[in-house]
Amino acid sequence: MIAIVDYGRGNLGSVEAAFVRLGMPAVVTQDARAVDEASAVVLPGDGAFHDAMENLERLGLLAAVRRAVDGTRPFLGICLGYQLLFSTSEEFGEGRGLDVVRGAVRRFAAGRKVPHMGWNRVEHAGDLRLFQGIPSGAHFYFVHSYFPEIATRDVAVAWCDYGVRFAAAIERGLLMATQFHPEKSQRWGLRLLENFAAVVKERGA
Repeated sequence: MIAIVDYGRGNLGSVEAAFVRLGMPAVVTQDARAVDEASAVVLPGDGAFHDAMENLERLGLLAAVRRAVDGTRPFLGICLGYQLLFSTSEEFGEGRGLDVVRGAVRRFAAGRKVPHMGWNRVEHAGDLRLFQGIPSGAHFYFVHSYFPEIATRDVAVAWCDYGVRFAAAIERGLLMATQFHPEKSQRWGLRLLENFAAVVKERGA
Protein backbone atom coordinates (compact mmCIF):
# COMPACT_ATOMS: atom_id res chain seq x y z
CA MET A 1 0.00 0.00 0.00
CA ILE A 2 1.20 3.50 -0.90
CA ALA A 3 0.45 6.18 1.69
CA ILE A 4 -0.28 9.60 0.17
CA VAL A 5 0.36 12.10 2.94
CA ASP A 6 -2.47 14.58 3.45
CA TYR A 7 -1.29 17.69 5.28
CA GLY A 8 -3.93 19.98 3.87
CA ARG A 9 -2.14 20.80 0.62
CA GLY A 10 -2.04 19.25 -2.79
CA ASN A 11 -4.02 17.58 -5.53
CA LEU A 12 -4.38 14.35 -3.57
CA GLY A 13 -7.39 12.88 -5.35
CA SER A 14 -5.75 12.91 -8.77
CA VAL A 15 -2.56 11.36 -7.37
CA GLU A 16 -4.56 8.58 -5.74
CA ALA A 17 -6.63 8.06 -8.90
CA ALA A 18 -3.48 7.74 -11.00
CA PHE A 19 -2.13 4.93 -8.82
CA VAL A 20 -5.51 3.18 -8.78
CA ARG A 21 -5.52 3.34 -12.57
CA LEU A 22 -2.13 1.61 -12.52
CA GLY A 23 -3.47 -1.13 -10.24
CA MET A 24 -1.39 0.05 -7.28
CA PRO A 25 -3.26 0.27 -3.94
CA ALA A 26 -2.96 3.76 -2.49
CA VAL A 27 -4.65 5.66 0.32
CA VAL A 28 -4.77 9.35 1.24
CA THR A 29 -4.06 9.62 4.96
CA GLN A 30 -3.35 11.95 7.88
CA ASP A 31 -2.54 8.99 10.12
CA ALA A 32 1.13 8.82 11.11
CA ARG A 33 0.82 5.10 11.82
CA ALA A 34 -0.47 4.47 8.30
CA VAL A 35 2.52 6.37 6.90
CA ASP A 36 4.89 4.26 9.04
CA GLU A 37 3.26 1.01 7.96
CA ALA A 38 3.02 1.81 4.24
CA SER A 39 5.22 0.06 1.70
CA ALA A 40 5.89 3.41 0.04
CA VAL A 41 5.08 7.05 0.70
CA VAL A 42 4.10 9.91 -1.59
CA LEU A 43 4.32 13.52 -0.38
CA PRO A 44 2.44 15.77 -2.82
CA GLY A 45 1.57 19.39 -2.26
CA ASP A 46 1.25 22.95 -3.38
CA GLY A 47 1.14 26.24 -1.52
CA ALA A 48 3.64 27.80 0.86
CA PHE A 49 6.75 26.01 2.13
CA HIS A 50 6.58 27.21 5.75
CA ASP A 51 2.85 26.50 6.04
CA ALA A 52 3.45 22.97 4.84
CA MET A 53 6.15 22.32 7.46
CA GLU A 54 3.88 23.77 10.16
CA ASN A 55 0.95 21.64 9.02
CA LEU A 56 3.04 18.47 9.09
CA GLU A 57 4.06 19.30 12.65
CA ARG A 58 0.55 20.28 13.75
CA LEU A 59 -0.98 17.09 12.37
CA GLY A 60 1.64 14.89 14.00
CA LEU A 61 2.98 13.79 10.62
CA LEU A 62 6.44 15.36 10.59
CA ALA A 63 8.24 12.55 12.42
CA ALA A 64 6.58 9.91 10.21
CA VAL A 65 7.60 11.80 7.07
CA ARG A 66 11.18 12.03 8.34
CA ARG A 67 11.16 8.25 8.81
CA ALA A 68 9.72 7.84 5.31
CA VAL A 69 12.68 9.64 3.72
CA ASP A 70 15.38 7.58 5.45
CA GLY A 71 16.04 5.61 2.25
CA THR A 72 14.58 2.27 3.34
CA ARG A 73 11.28 2.57 1.42
CA PRO A 74 10.30 4.07 -1.93
CA PHE A 75 9.41 7.74 -1.49
CA LEU A 76 8.08 10.19 -4.07
CA GLY A 77 7.86 13.93 -3.44
CA ILE A 78 5.77 16.02 -5.84
CA CYS A 79 5.96 19.81 -6.35
CA LEU A 80 5.98 21.33 -2.83
CA GLY A 81 6.57 17.83 -1.48
CA TYR A 82 9.79 17.86 -3.52
CA GLN A 83 10.89 21.27 -2.26
CA LEU A 84 10.36 20.24 1.37
CA LEU A 85 13.20 17.72 0.99
CA PHE A 86 15.76 20.53 0.80
CA SER A 87 17.62 22.24 3.62
CA THR A 88 16.06 25.69 3.42
CA SER A 89 13.63 27.87 1.48
CA GLU A 90 13.72 31.63 1.01
CA GLU A 91 9.94 31.78 0.54
CA PHE A 92 8.57 34.48 2.90
CA GLY A 93 11.88 34.55 4.79
CA GLU A 94 14.29 31.68 5.18
CA GLY A 95 12.94 28.57 6.84
CA ARG A 96 14.09 25.01 7.41
CA GLY A 97 12.96 22.04 5.37
CA LEU A 98 13.48 18.33 5.96
CA ASP A 99 17.18 18.72 4.99
CA VAL A 100 17.29 15.32 3.28
CA VAL A 101 18.94 16.84 0.21
CA ARG A 102 21.43 19.64 0.72
CA GLY A 103 20.35 22.78 -1.07
CA ALA A 104 18.04 25.79 -0.97
CA VAL A 105 14.71 26.63 -2.59
CA ARG A 106 14.96 29.93 -4.49
CA ARG A 107 12.45 32.22 -6.21
CA PHE A 108 12.73 32.66 -9.95
CA ALA A 109 14.52 35.90 -10.81
CA ALA A 110 12.72 38.85 -12.32
CA GLY A 111 12.22 38.67 -16.07
CA ARG A 112 10.24 35.45 -16.24
CA LYS A 113 6.52 35.05 -15.72
CA VAL A 114 5.90 33.69 -12.23
CA PRO A 115 4.51 31.24 -11.43
CA HIS A 116 6.11 28.98 -14.01
CA MET A 117 2.87 27.39 -15.18
CA GLY A 118 2.33 25.01 -18.05
CA TRP A 119 4.23 22.47 -20.09
CA ASN A 120 8.00 22.38 -20.31
CA ARG A 121 10.69 20.03 -21.48
CA VAL A 122 12.58 17.85 -19.01
CA GLU A 123 16.02 16.58 -20.02
CA HIS A 124 17.70 13.56 -18.48
CA ALA A 125 20.69 11.33 -19.13
CA GLY A 126 18.88 8.02 -18.72
CA ASP A 127 20.17 7.49 -15.19
CA LEU A 128 16.88 7.85 -13.27
CA ARG A 129 14.53 4.89 -12.86
CA LEU A 130 11.62 7.31 -12.75
CA PHE A 131 12.30 8.16 -16.40
CA GLN A 132 12.69 4.64 -17.74
CA GLY A 133 11.01 4.53 -21.14
CA ILE A 134 10.51 8.31 -21.14
CA PRO A 135 12.49 10.20 -23.78
CA SER A 136 14.73 13.06 -22.75
CA GLY A 137 12.93 16.25 -23.71
CA ALA A 138 9.46 14.93 -22.91
CA HIS A 139 7.05 17.59 -21.66
CA PHE A 140 5.65 17.71 -18.13
CA TYR A 141 3.24 20.09 -16.41
CA PHE A 142 4.65 22.64 -13.93
CA VAL A 143 3.04 25.08 -11.49
CA HIS A 144 5.59 26.75 -9.19
CA SER A 145 7.26 30.05 -8.31
CA TYR A 146 10.31 28.60 -6.55
CA PHE A 147 12.90 26.04 -7.59
CA PRO A 148 15.58 24.01 -5.77
CA GLU A 149 19.24 24.91 -6.01
CA ILE A 150 21.11 21.68 -5.25
CA ALA A 151 24.30 21.81 -3.16
CA THR A 152 25.25 18.14 -3.40
CA ARG A 153 26.36 15.68 -6.07
CA ASP A 154 24.90 12.54 -4.54
CA VAL A 155 21.63 12.67 -6.51
CA ALA A 156 20.81 11.90 -10.13
CA VAL A 157 19.06 14.86 -11.73
CA ALA A 158 16.67 15.62 -14.60
CA TRP A 159 16.76 19.22 -15.74
CA CYS A 160 14.38 21.92 -16.93
CA ASP A 161 15.20 25.36 -18.34
CA TYR A 162 13.01 28.32 -17.39
CA GLY A 163 15.40 31.23 -17.64
CA VAL A 164 17.57 29.25 -15.25
CA ARG A 165 18.47 25.57 -15.49
CA PHE A 166 17.02 23.86 -12.45
CA ALA A 167 16.54 20.34 -11.13
CA ALA A 168 13.10 19.23 -12.30
CA ALA A 169 13.50 15.81 -10.68
CA ILE A 170 15.97 14.00 -8.47
CA GLU A 171 16.66 10.44 -7.47
CA ARG A 172 18.89 8.92 -4.79
CA GLY A 173 18.30 5.27 -4.13
CA LEU A 174 14.64 4.89 -3.17
CA LEU A 175 14.23 8.65 -2.66
CA MET A 176 12.61 10.23 -5.73
CA ALA A 177 10.97 13.58 -6.34
CA THR A 178 9.68 15.85 -9.11
CA GLN A 179 9.04 19.58 -9.30
CA PHE A 180 6.39 19.02 -11.98
CA HIS A 181 3.05 17.29 -11.46
CA PRO A 182 3.16 13.79 -12.99
CA GLU A 183 -0.53 13.29 -12.16
CA LYS A 184 -1.31 16.22 -14.48
CA SER A 185 1.22 15.34 -17.17
CA GLN A 186 -0.83 12.89 -19.21
CA ARG A 187 1.08 10.13 -21.03
CA TRP A 188 4.57 10.68 -19.68
CA GLY A 189 3.38 11.59 -16.20
CA LEU A 190 1.45 8.34 -15.99
CA ARG A 191 4.52 6.46 -17.22
CA LEU A 192 6.61 8.10 -14.51
CA LEU A 193 4.12 7.04 -11.82
CA GLU A 194 4.10 3.57 -13.35
CA ASN A 195 7.89 3.48 -12.99
CA PHE A 196 7.59 4.46 -9.35
CA ALA A 197 4.93 1.79 -8.82
CA ALA A 198 7.31 -0.77 -10.38
CA VAL A 199 9.95 0.15 -7.80
CA VAL A 200 7.37 -0.32 -5.05
CA LYS A 201 6.42 -3.72 -6.43
CA GLU A 202 10.09 -4.76 -6.59
CA ARG A 203 10.27 -4.09 -2.86
CA GLY A 204 7.50 -6.62 -2.28
CA ALA A 205 4.56 -4.27 -1.80
